[in-house]
Amino acid sequence: MTLCDYFSAADDRAAVAVAGSPGGPDPAALDVVSLKGIDPVVAIARLEAIATDCGYEEAGQRPRSGLLLYGAGVDGPLLFSVSDTLVAALVTASRDDLRRFAQSWSVTAELRHDQVDAGTAAGALEALAGLARRAHPAGLRLYCRWSL
Repeated sequence: MTLCDYFSAADDRAAVAVAGSPGGPDPAALDVVSLKGIDPVVAIARLEAIATDCGYEEAGQRPRSGLLLYGAGVDGPLLFSVSDTLVAALVTASRDDLRRFAQSWSVTAELRHDQVDAGTAAGALEALAGLARRAHPAGLRLYCRWSL
C-alpha cells in the first residue's frame, strides 16, 4: 500500500524542496498527516466531489486538484497539490459534515478496494480537516508526498 504524507507549505517551491528530501516531510519541522492508501488524485477528487456537492469530473478538473508538481522517476516519491476548493470545504465542515462525507467516501471504489470503512474514513477526514484548519489562517497550501 502506498504512503501518502499530507502536509502544509507556504508555496509550491517549498513543497517541492520537501518532497525531494530523503524521507519526505519531517513532522518535527512541518505539520504532517500520514495516510496509507488515500491517494491524492482519485480518492481526494472523490472526497472533493462529495464535500462540495459536484461531480467527480468537475472536482478533478479544478485548479490544483491532484496536480503533479514533482516526480523522481518510477520508484521515487511524487508530489501532488491539494485543491484550494477542498481545503476551504474541510476548513468550514462541521463534525457532522465530516461524518456524512466519510460515510459517502467510504463506499467509493477506491476506498472499498483498500478496505477503508466509514470509521477509518472519518478518522482520515478529521486529520485532513485539522491540517487544513491549521494551514488556512497562515495562508499555507496543502500537498501530498506519495511514495511506495
